[in-house]
Amino acid sequence: MTVTCLCLGLFWPWNALAIPQVSPVSSGCLGCHNSATPGIVLDWFKSRHATVTVEEALQKPVIEKRVSITEAPKGAAQTAVGCAECHTANPEKHKDTFDHNGYRVHVIVTPEDCAACHPVETNQYDRNLMSHAYGNLNNNPVYHSLLDSVNGIQSFQNMKTALKTPDAETNADSCLYCHGTAIKVNGMKKRGTSLGEMAFPVLSGWPNQGVGRINPDSSLGSCTPCHTRHSFSIEMARKPETCSECHKGPDVPAYNVYMVSKHGNIYSALNGEWNFKAVPWTLGKDFKTPTCAVCHISSVVTHAGAVVSERTHAMNDRLPWRLFGLIYAHAHPVSPDTTIIKNKAGLPLPTELTGEQASEYLIDAKEQEKRLKTMERPCLACHSTDWVEQQFNRFENTIKTTNEMTLSATKIVSTAWEKGVARGLAQNDSIFNEAIEKKWVEQWLFFANSTRFASAMIGADYGAFANGRWYLSKNLQEMSDLLECKLRGTKKEKRP
Repeated sequence: MTVTCLCLGLFWPWNALAIPQVSPVSSGCLGCHNSATPGIVLDWFKSRHATVTVEEALQKPVIEKRVSITEAPKGAAQTAVGCAECHTANPEKHKDTFDHNGYRVHVIVTPEDCAACHPVETNQYDRNLMSHAYGNLNNNPVYHSLLDSVNGIQSFQNMKTALKTPDAETNADSCLYCHGTAIKVNGMKKRGTSLGEMAFPVLSGWPNQGVGRINPDSSLGSCTPCHTRHSFSIEMARKPETCSECHKGPDVPAYNVYMVSKHGNIYSALNGEWNFKAVPWTLGKDFKTPTCAVCHISSVVTHAGAVVSERTHAMNDRLPWRLFGLIYAHAHPVSPDTTIIKNKAGLPLPTELTGEQASEYLIDAKEQEKRLKTMERPCLACHSTDWVEQQFNRFENTIKTTNEMTLSATKIVSTAWEKGVARGLAQNDSIFNEAIEKKWVEQWLFFANSTRFASAMIGADYGAFANGRWYLSKNLQEMSDLLECKLRGTKKEKRP
């Protein structure tokens, strides 16, 4: 079939690219955008959306299906999933919907739009901490205070530093790049294009593809951090480099730890021989060793077709613990909205400063055991029961010992607050803006996290000298020395 784009008088030999029937609206989009945004068009050409109709997707055996609907959306069975199928969906819900060449189009495709073909995946993703990442950070006064201390602009005058609250652009360029922004529509703006002057919505918080983005249709999250537009590649989502975009720094060093582990070693050496596109993913045939997706998301089967792990976009299903971003590692929260959590002290934290868990907001031991068993299934496909049990026993011990080292650091900073050589919550001040407090943050946000990730993923050096136990002990001693120095200074000031 040849599709004609009347607006430019161009002809496109779709059959040469194995493109199935394209809806009339999408064919118009493609014809014009081939010159306006050619990279996007060619990216889509290579995607599964472009080469498989919805009806063909539905005819796959259940275990091979990539859609979770039982029947095609009205009028969409015989067509590919093109521009219009995504960018004109649910126009009444999108505050970013605008008139464009005779159609009602929106800029931002959201999980609710993707739910037309992927409702189960969308509902599962809604249960993730990821989907609430913006609110969990921005609507928690304790975490927001940490964000301000990181992103705020500091000045120095009269022998003191002063912190200026960061602006929205700085936050969007920093923490909210991964957590997601709240995207709002601020009117329309005319812009010159190759087809003449056109009006487009003015968006604040954009561009952004953070995991907890607040979308113009009020939905939460984004599919594109893992399935980058416009190819939406399952291969990309399965490779650890994709996860590394947000899980690489000292606060979440998962990618770094993985790459120096034996699993990462095997991946680096042999992944060129793997099949990252197969559904389901066959252990030993399509891949040899776990990636992030194998452990947390993917549908995995044996060569005989036995299911090892069912696909899920609710990563919580395989997470007994919450390891990073908090003062202490603890049982995973029950709700993905962590702003509802309150400890006994009234703080929006899942633990007390002494480490005691706010248990009513966290999963119980039975649910932890269930999730652990789910997590262990891929491990047991290649390792003995004794190997796997001993590995997780070692990891649980690491959770215990890193929490103990964090508690020691907390006792030091608490003493500084009590003795008046640092200002804390009792003085209505930030707990993240003084030197001893920043070292306290490093204890749990960097060094304890690194040690736990190294234990979980067997990337040993990250748990020893590369931001691991050496730095846990070194930082603790420096905090102790700093406290002693401050207390000595206070005594000298009081001498007549």
